[in-house]
Amino acid sequence: MSTTADRLATAYSDAIGTLSRVTPKGWYAERGTARAGVTHAAAASLNGVFDLTSDPDLGSLDELATEVARQVPHWSIIVRGEPSAGIVDLAARHGLSERSALPLMACATDDIVFRTGSTQRTLVRRVGAAESDTYTDAFTESFEAPDGAFGSLMGGAVLDTDGVTGYLAEESGRPVGTALGMRTRGVVGVFNIGVVPSARGRGLGRTLTEAVLRDGIAAGADVAYLHTSPMGRPLYESMGFALVETWTMLTPRPSEA
Repeated sequence: MSTTADRLATAYSDAIGTLSRVTPKGWYAERGTARAGVTHAAAASLNGVFDLTSDPDLGSLDELATEVARQVPHWSIIVRGEPSAGIVDLAARHGLSERSALPLMACATDDIVFRTGSTQRTLVRRVGAAESDTYTDAFTESFEAPDGAFGSLMGGAVLDTDGVTGYLAEESGRPVGTALGMRTRGVVGVFNIGVVPSARGRGLGRTLTEAVLRDGIAAGADVAYLHTSPMGRPLYESMGFALVETWTMLTPRPSEA
């Protein structure tokens, strides 16, 4: 029987597949129940091999891991829950010995707690592919990443793709935050929530998240999901999100990447 967690895992797989196919240097492949998406961004989570079923296909994961490792130095294997001994051994053979948790949170759209009576004056607007460079610059600054770290991740036709919506928060005409909504199968995924250091602490992360959620609801989504950091979790809990399950990401140790 399909569960909410299964539905969200499928939506995430679809989202990564879409992004990997449309980003200019992207690559995507499937083997059995395993999937691989490469964006060439300098972030392991954006170049992944994953099997989000309850019984991952080790042979297919191994094949895809070999292909991804040939393409990028920053990559990962992602599975739901705690990895089995077989997954851990497979990852170690490919040089992935660092482990981190990816908490998956979700909320039925009817249960989302939107802020009322806000005096927030920040403009949040949708952006298309014509502004991909502006979006990428703001995204990079918001995540305090080195220049060029995300490469052409959001370039090409990404921001004009059906089901994909980019958002910029602006103050006095200056970009101060980003968000990305990815809709598939009646589900909206919330990604790229980031605020530049000088604009933090004023609720812009919530403003951006609400923009993604409102548009997702308008497009027919009945549930929303996201992966959160420990810092962001209290915000999302205050909006009605709850932990569904925790995934595991296996990556190279920093000195090995």
